[in-house]
Amino acid sequence: MKNDMTDKKDNNRRNFLKLGLMSGATAITGVSLLANLASEEELKSSGEKIRLLTPDGKIVEVDADNINKYPEAHITPAESRKGIPNRQFVMVIDLAKCKNARKCVESCQKAHNLDHHEEFMKVQLIKDNEEGAPYWFPKPCFHCDEPPCVTVCPTGATFKRDDGIVLIDNDRCIGCKFCITSCPYSARQFNWGHKAKFDDTSQPYSPETSVPAAEGTVMKCDFCPDLLREGKLPHCAKSCPMGVIYFGDKNEDIVTNGEETVRFSELIKDRAGYRHLEHLGTKPNVYYLPAVNRQFPLERGFDVEEDILERYKDVPEVEEFLDQKQNNTEL
Repeated sequence: MKNDMTDKKDNNRRNFLKLGLMSGATAITGVSLLANLASEEELKSSGEKIRLLTPDGKIVEVDADNINKYPEAHITPAESRKGIPNRQFVMVIDLAKCKNARKCVESCQKAHNLDHHEEFMKVQLIKDNEEGAPYWFPKPCFHCDEPPCVTVCPTGATFKRDDGIVLIDNDRCIGCKFCITSCPYSARQFNWGHKAKFDDTSQPYSPETSVPAAEGTVMKCDFCPDLLREGKLPHCAKSCPMGVIYFGDKNEDIVTNGEETVRFSELIKDRAGYRHLEHLGTKPNVYYLPAVNRQFPLERGFDVEEDILERYKDVPEVEEFLDQKQNNTEL
């Protein structure tokens, strides 16, 4: 059974690669690969030759040992503004599947070198009305088509690319926080003080990785464009054990959660997909499928650390759970 599931995930991952991301990535990152080869006096020779495609369509042959092993970390701030050609990235979150497993949060934190309390993906507990039941609501940056954060930024530090992704260049960020106050989704956070991890020089800074961060600058969810250039899913989507997060290309009309690949338009139409705070006119590129016929009881999401559970303490259902837990402990 395990082998069948592994084969299924591998097949669907290949379906995601069929979106054409790899072909675009080869041309885009070719210049970065070549630009970051070791200098001539440092060149080594393994004897193994690899052929690369340059941006102008030429094939070059280089020694395997002289290729930067992490090209995605070397997309310069200037290159990061170009985006991936002919793509319009979109995320779909199925609220019926979410049980607050928090793997999306943890994998994102690890990839972006965030502290325990720093979250690009926030899982909130939402209750629409007194009669309704609460449900888990993962909330990343919404990468809006009409992003107010970009409009108010005085330095161009926050910018929107042709592929729909909104990024922050902390080399330009002056810490004015205009973008934070203008974002209706509270998707951004500020680096108030200096941290040792900001001094990491193991890789050059890139807006596509958000690493290393810097004191006095803003940071947020970035849709993991470094992975997209390699034809891979963002960290949150590929780490979710329940298949909650679908990601793909609106132009190709395809999204996948790593296990199944579906038509974006059909998924939104058939499942009554919607966008959070649609009335604001920001035109977000994150869609939600309603929390109808949920697969897990709410209580499954309470199996988290105490400081996380504390966030939801004012929700009546959580209060009941905490009281019951306390009573069982006293017994």
